[in-house]
Amino acid sequence: MSQLFTPINLGPVTLPNRIIIAPMCQYSAIDGQATEWHTIHLGQLAFSGAGLLIVEATAVEPEGRISPNDLGLWDDKTEQALATTIQAVKKYSTMPLAIQLAHAGRKASMPAPWQPGPAVTPEHGGWQPVAPSAIPYDNNSAQPLELTTERIESIIASFAHSAKRADKLGFDVIEVHAAHGYLLHEFLSPISNHRQDMYGGSLDNRMRLTLAVFSAIRKVFPAHKSVGVRISASDWVENGWDLAQSLELCHQLKKLGCDYIHVSSGGLSAQQHIPVSPNYQVPFARRIKEEVGMPTIAVGLITEPEQAEAIVATGEADMVALARGILYNPRWPWHAAAELGAQVSAPKQYWRSQPHRIKNLFLPD
Repeated sequence: MSQLFTPINLGPVTLPNRIIIAPMCQYSAIDGQATEWHTIHLGQLAFSGAGLLIVEATAVEPEGRISPNDLGLWDDKTEQALATTIQAVKKYSTMPLAIQLAHAGRKASMPAPWQPGPAVTPEHGGWQPVAPSAIPYDNNSAQPLELTTERIESIIASFAHSAKRADKLGFDVIEVHAAHGYLLHEFLSPISNHRQDMYGGSLDNRMRLTLAVFSAIRKVFPAHKSVGVRISASDWVENGWDLAQSLELCHQLKKLGCDYIHVSSGGLSAQQHIPVSPNYQVPFARRIKEEVGMPTIAVGLITEPEQAEAIVATGEADMVALARGILYNPRWPWHAAAELGAQVSAPKQYWRSQPHRIKNLFLPD
């Protein structure tokens, strides 16, 4: 029996299988508002048969967007625009839905990746980025303003307000984005955090914002729904954020009721040296699973069904996440189920696509 296609509980939320669609920025919003692109994009992924669909990094305030075209959830307009998309998706799919709430910090106000270049200036629709310390990410990035403690408190409140809106929209899960060099990760890493106050210096101080954001969200998001965190387990830079610190963060998050950890890496420093290869981040997920005892999602160059099955079956991680791979092949879970002798949910309109050589591939949606 395929372990990849067995159910798993993320706290109070049960997923039908262990295939997760990772959050992937689309750079297709207008003033933070979802567009028809999001309905088409998320709609096709919701037919994939995966266990959970995580909506892209969604900014909790306008200054928290990575680019001027990023998705947001900070006011009635952004909420209503996303409601149109989510209502359409939920009408035709029973797949559990998550949303990743985020703030880009010093990596904000950048152009879309297919239009590379320097930071977008206020004259061209950009804004002034903020960060724990006034240290830019790289030469293309703007000089960020160091956040005051009062401004930090307002960002914590913004995460909580967006979480309330996510609940109203019907999301089952919230994922806190504390990875890839964005604001929460910037506070965690000693490379980007040179503060001398209660949010800098010691590990406890550098973890303070991430733990506060998680607590604020958990307080307002209903108990029958789940909250997890995505982290970069390592900066891949000497004297940066690393696995040992990640383990301590995960222990603290577990005490606060965190339901899962989504384990990625990198993105904090342009000086990173990442040994990219299949499964290169899986050892991080394995250590966190073993030492913290929290459900973990492994991600990064997991492309083949047997590869994903082995990760779950051997206990290296509880779930696997797909990003670029499922963009390239939006029916990846169907093909994995066929290869592994499992079943997957699919809309009845598609049942006749089942190959004749395979019996009972599709479950009712």
